[in-house]
Amino acid sequence: EQAFYIMETGKLIHDRVSRVFAGHAARDRKKKELYELSISQLYAVKATRNKGEVTITELSELLNVSPPSASAMVDRLVEKGILTRERSAKDRRKVVVSVSPEAIESIEKVEKKILNSFICLIQKIGPETAHNWCEVLARVKEVLEGER
Repeated sequence: EQAFYIMETGKLIHDRVSRVFAGHAARDRKKKELYELSISQLYAVKATRNKGEVTITELSELLNVSPPSASAMVDRLVEKGILTRERSAKDRRKVVVSVSPEAIESIEKVEKKILNSFICLIQKIGPETAHNWCEVLARVKEVLEGER
């Protein structure tokens, strides 16, 4: 019963984020490529953004896919203008992938809208409940990160 409740509430939170994301996508038509990504592509963009720059091999390890699969995914994301591929400044033999400045700008805008949505939610549930929620999420995060 508790697991079902947590799952259903997680879906509601996911739906809230999806609505904000979709609303932003509808208003930002010139950057539509960013909003038409598959889940795998979103993970690739997120992993690349978190690292700053990665090689194809590093990205394949982060995504748990083969290097040829990661390379094909990067090719599609470079075509869309979301990722860039260039020679490493540290080692000219290596090619590194990073998130394009334009994509970073769009990602930051949508993240800000999602954050504002959560600020509104926290204001509605009150500071005590928000504090308790953060404590629970900290423990959940700890357990999930321990499973990696």
